[in-house]
Amino acid sequence: MEDSISQHQLVRFIKAYVKSMWPYYAFVTGIPGWVGVAFYEHIATDFGTVEIMPSVERKFATLLLLFLSWGINQIINDFLGRAEDRINAPHRPMVSGELHVGGAMALSAVLILATGFITWFYLEPVALIPLIIGVFLNILYEYAKGHGIWGNIIFGLMISMCPVFGYLASGPVHSPYFTSSRLAIWGLIWLINSLMTYYTYFKDYKGDKRAGKRTVIVKYGLRKARTIGVAGALLPLIYFVSVYKAGFIVAEANRIFIILGMLSVFLEIWTAVLYYVSPVGKRTYYSLATNFRACICAQASLIALFNTELALILFIVSYVFVGFLFDLYPDAKA
Repeated sequence: MEDSISQHQLVRFIKAYVKSMWPYYAFVTGIPGWVGVAFYEHIATDFGTVEIMPSVERKFATLLLLFLSWGINQIINDFLGRAEDRINAPHRPMVSGELHVGGAMALSAVLILATGFITWFYLEPVALIPLIIGVFLNILYEYAKGHGIWGNIIFGLMISMCPVFGYLASGPVHSPYFTSSRLAIWGLIWLINSLMTYYTYFKDYKGDKRAGKRTVIVKYGLRKARTIGVAGALLPLIYFVSVYKAGFIVAEANRIFIILGMLSVFLEIWTAVLYYVSPVGKRTYYSLATNFRACICAQASLIALFNTELALILFIVSYVFVGFLFDLYPDAKA
């Protein structure tokens, strides 16, 4: 009898933990990480350097860690953000009591340590650097989001560690770590994710305000914030055109990249329109699906600069599955 009770509690805990990982967020870290992995393969294949083409097993392990990383870190984020979540999302498992706080934090700590172990002994030890920085930035983010634009900056930096991890974990690196092209694309990924998290603050406006979290939305108010959101939707396009025209990006903007890029720009603009029309209310939550798609698909389109077929596949798969997984979470209070 006691065994069956403990088994039932374990199953319940695992379900609540997985639920708290918000599976659609896996693409937020997985796809930018794939940019780094695909770029490493591109260098190893097309440039004749001493980079070694990663095996299927190594590539799978790298991508698995990347897709799981946001979910594991989300538990830490939920733990640190319980004060505002009691107002914004009272049905979240850690707030409602469905997920045991101590057990969840302990499991996340074990999984993070396991990720570090796999990275050091199976992948590449140097990839521990972006991994450690990413975990640190996730913790810092919960405090930074209460100080205006710093929350957006820190979040963008955190996600921009994913392509760095993907690149470094794929194999030994003998080409220069830093080039104008790599830094320009890294900066674009940073900007895209900073913009994405800006729109997510609309749904938390009331709770953040009551909890004393002075996000950009709280600081400037809904009227100004939604106007800023419309203007901000064009920032990734302006940034890319500027660095491309300046010659910082050496890859050619081929036809597939242009098509996927235009679709991504449309999704960014549509996201801004949705939040301009409905900055508060139930619709604000459901607009997140478009917001996540815009962010993730924009990063998938970057792969088209050096692998058009893979970019097309990831763009379509991301668009479909982000929407599908998001629909499994219809409760705006969770």
